[in-house]
Amino acid sequence: MDVSKKNQVKQQFSRNAEKYVVSPKHAKGEDLDWLVSHAEANRNMKVLDIATGGGHVANALAPLVQQVTAYDLTPEMLEAAERFISGNGHTNVNYVTGDAEKLPFEAASFDRVTCRIAAHHFTDITAFTAEALRVLKPGGKLLLIDNVAPEEDRLDQFYNEIEKLRDPSHVRAWKKSEWIHLMESTGFRMEMAVCFPKPFPFREWCERAGLPLAEREALENKLLQSPEEIRHFFSMDLGDQGQLAGFSGEAVYIQAVRPN
Repeated sequence: MDVSKKNQVKQQFSRNAEKYVVSPKHAKGEDLDWLVSHAEANRNMKVLDIATGGGHVANALAPLVQQVTAYDLTPEMLEAAERFISGNGHTNVNYVTGDAEKLPFEAASFDRVTCRIAAHHFTDITAFTAEALRVLKPGGKLLLIDNVAPEEDRLDQFYNEIEKLRDPSHVRAWKKSEWIHLMESTGFRMEMAVCFPKPFPFREWCERAGLPLAEREALENKLLQSPEEIRHFFSMDLGDQGQLAGFSGEAVYIQAVRPN
């Protein structure tokens, strides 16, 4: 367990917790709607939302299921999520602080495990995936959404590098192919993988992470001065004054089942 990296994650999200609750990219989105519509939720289900962040998945599923456990490494993040979810009148959510890679729950405890826009902060994704499998009931499903790196190594390296410059608590966004291989090698059976475009409005993206102005300007220059093939791949968008308005990446929804 990389304690220093986990402490870095806690510091990053404790400072910016409320920003993630109100962030439009986290609060809404086609990917969130897709997860809810494919969860096949019913009133008998118990759901574990790992790295709940602002609590948006837990909030969306709470009216549809028996109980949701919102789980996060950062106490301040969990407190912000609780204010948001309880403010919406949901009383069937409990809140637990802990590590995604070492879950404090008994085996076969949940019908669904969810994790959205968080796994790129995990230091040991293999451990997280194995733990998700362990706590799922046979026939239960893992519903995961995360930003993914391009399959081409040079583009993968560039994307992960700029993510770390923007947020030092970023560990690594995986490729789609790596996720699929991991799911099947862990013991899951893949049911679905669906890609979504992921626009990154540059200023909002930096401000949500609390990036200081000088570092934001250096990151903007790095993006603007990157090779043409990289600027083209990530659809970098210049504003009227030649500044970087934003760029585009990709997210993936993965649905995998624990076999009976």
